[in-house]
Amino acid sequence: MGDVPAERQRAITDLLLQLEGCRGSVAQISEQLGVTTETMRRDLDVLERRGVLRRVRGGAELLASTPFEQALAARHSEQFEDKLVIARRVAAGLPEDGVVVLVSGSLTLFCAQALPRDRALVVVTNNLPAAQHLADHENLRVFTLPDLVRGLTSASVDVWTRRRLAGLTADLAIIGVNGLTTAHGLTTTDPEEAATKRAMLLSARRRVVPVISGELGRNSSCSCAALAEVDQVVTDGGADPGLVRDLAAAGPEVVIA
Repeated sequence: MGDVPAERQRAITDLLLQLEGCRGSVAQISEQLGVTTETMRRDLDVLERRGVLRRVRGGAELLASTPFEQALAARHSEQFEDKLVIARRVAAGLPEDGVVVLVSGSLTLFCAQALPRDRALVVVTNNLPAAQHLADHENLRVFTLPDLVRGLTSASVDVWTRRRLAGLTADLAIIGVNGLTTAHGLTTTDPEEAATKRAMLLSARRRVVPVISGELGRNSSCSCAALAEVDQVVTDGGADPGLVRDLAAAGPEVVIA
């Protein structure tokens, strides 16, 4: 295991997801990840302060209310029908031409699959499954962003990706998230993913966030943007009406697909 705290902390959450009850002892986690118990305790303290886990006697457990990353294939099936409806609504609002930035995530993959084949768009994405799907669209030009690929999300992230985005001026960004709240805005579970999502969001003049109702009102550990920086949130009919009003009051148009 590397010496970078963010990498260790991500590995801790990934490991706890695999353990019974999402709980493990300090000794067990330390042994699995090959770090000292002192280092492990410090990392667990950091994750507890972020609201990612709860310290228990001799170890830690993930908080049930926190939407941790699952493998992309597993997340693809969560609220499947709702994701289809949301993706179709987002795709219907795409321009006839121009540059679209498509960020990593299972719901943004649905958006890619719903994209009409007659649009003459340039698509810039770090969502590798989406890029693969769009590659056979004759009218599209698809550019993938280079860098470290995260296995959990099949996304390219890190500093090279963000450098490539620095000179990009896009018409629209479609931003996937793990959670969305009025207090913390758009959140995700990984610092590198958060930084990359923010760079992609800032590259576009218009920003749209497709999000299932189950992720509204939930926080993950890393914020990538405030709600006031978003133009539109598209969600499903299961969203709580009071929460929808609160989100809209914070700035973006909230559309129920």
